[in-house]
Amino acid sequence: MSDIAHCIDHTLVRPDATQAQIAHLCQEACERGFAAVAVNEVHAQLASELVHGCGVAVVVAVGFPLGATSTRVKSYEAQRAIEAGANELDVVINIGALKGAQHDLVAQDIAAVIRICHDAGTLCKAILECGLLDEDETVTACQLAQAAGADFVKTSTGYGPRGATTHDVALMRKTVGRAMGVKAAGGIRTYQEAVALLSAGANRLGISAASSLQILLEEATRATGQASNGIELGEWAR
Repeated sequence: MSDIAHCIDHTLVRPDATQAQIAHLCQEACERGFAAVAVNEVHAQLASELVHGCGVAVVVAVGFPLGATSTRVKSYEAQRAIEAGANELDVVINIGALKGAQHDLVAQDIAAVIRICHDAGTLCKAILECGLLDEDETVTACQLAQAAGADFVKTSTGYGPRGATTHDVALMRKTVGRAMGVKAAGGIRTYQEAVALLSAGANRLGISAASSLQILLEEATRATGQASNGIELGEWAR
């Protein structure tokens, strides 16, 4: 049994994803024991039906990938995704408002979606897009998300200027403490990268479908001693 699969959101959010590809994604997630499949809202109902009963969550992105839609639109997206079967939502914060020091607006935007999620028993992750933020802004975004009641903070969409870094994750974990989840996403392609992010403080990883499978293959190879280098998962992944 994989040690790392339970930390991975097996992800396919490309605009050209077909129903057949989503079905394959869900089959892989059930077979490999991934934590979740992450899809766009248009595929939420299909994914929910296909993973039913196999212990895999359905993650849907809201305000994706820019975060530059109104709170009302994000709230509607969230409600629709939950009705379609999503049980975790990853919502992109209002990045421009954060950078413009409109902190009340950022907090209200996140809180509106969180209320909808929690009323339905759904987890909510706030995507910060760290590649567009400086350290102070990252800390502020984490604090605002935590105060609003988010269950996780997430590094990036995978469509920003860069993906997750161990520095981002460590800073986010230091800011939110042990009470929240930290999800790293974007550009995670190897087992060593995945483990480094988990060791830095992440406890979920958003990884594209092809890379997820490659990481499990690398893990299995290490387990047989063919490429072992002593890497272990950090405390957050246990």
